[in-house]
Amino acid sequence: MSDAMHIVLDETAMAAAGHGNVLASRLIHRAHAETGWYLYAPACALVEADQARPGTAEHLAALPGMTVLHLDLPAVLAVARQNAWAAAHCQYAAQPTPDRPDGAIVATTAPERWIGEPVRVLDLTP
Repeated sequence: MSDAMHIVLDETAMAAAGHGNVLASRLIHRAHAETGWYLYAPACALVEADQARPGTAEHLAALPGMTVLHLDLPAVLAVARQNAWAAAHCQYAAQPTPDRPDGAIVATTAPERWIGEPVRVLDLTP
């Protein structure tokens, strides 16, 4: 198991960061300030977060330590099979890869939506 911490923000976590959620803010700070902490913003979730709270996408994409995950062909194929594109892109992004052999944790303020899904969840509910 790797010592690195890989965290995918879902659209609820992204919106919460813009609303002053302390836990989301701490994650953002750690990804910027500490070695081995990585935050990911899947593009589909970034779009939904920005629709819910305009300006969120531009703000988060500009943060050091935040990596926007674009839709490559494998991501498109995974997302296309689902109705909720933001959740599908987050779930896809959390799966193990060569760069993230242990996968990533999905940070959310709606942990109930992830029940039964094959992801680890970090509840950012205050």
